[in-house]
Amino acid sequence: MTLTKSAPTVSLTKQGSATGIMRVNLNWTARQSTGGGLLSRLQRPIDLDLGCLYEFTDGTKGVVQALGNAYRAGLPQVRDALIWLDGDDRSGASAGGENLYINLEQLPHIRRVLVFALIYQGVANWAAANAVATLYPTVGPQVEVRLDNPRNGAQICAIAMVENTGSDLAVRREENYIDGHQPALDQAYRWGMQWTPGRK
Repeated sequence: MTLTKSAPTVSLTKQGSATGIMRVNLNWTARQSTGGGLLSRLQRPIDLDLGCLYEFTDGTKGVVQALGNAYRAGLPQVRDALIWLDGDDRSGASAGGENLYINLEQLPHIRRVLVFALIYQGVANWAAANAVATLYPTVGPQVEVRLDNPRNGAQICAIAMVENTGSDLAVRREENYIDGHQPALDQAYRWGMQWTPGRK
């Protein structure tokens, strides 16, 4: 199932998919096509980072991303992590891409998760990256968001919002390209967090 501008939302609850551990995969093409020559030899591969902003039902907010080694998010009263990232593919060469996991077994604690991709390294050329994000619920069809309407020059892209209303868990396609980095994403979605510089 592919989310599009004309059909941007799917209810995981109605599909019976709001359970278990959902994997969110990001895959992309690392090398840009530059036509050869010195420029192609100097051009760095595109390094995309998968991450998310999250808000829990108790008001806790944060980010899961490779930058700053913020690989996991949880709550003191919950033994298992609620959201985690499996690693950082620096080259784009990994067939598995990067994977984010959302523990829907703990859904009562999760209010919303904004999945994003950041061009950490390389020219901000989303068209060359040919990126696609795929959500894999434990049951039901996978949900795909293709980043195929790019605005080159933007460093970060909000891919999809996973939102729990209490009665329904839905995924909404965003594909919103934003100038700047995580603080700009935060501002665009009024997340209300304080940011400090981080590095890998």
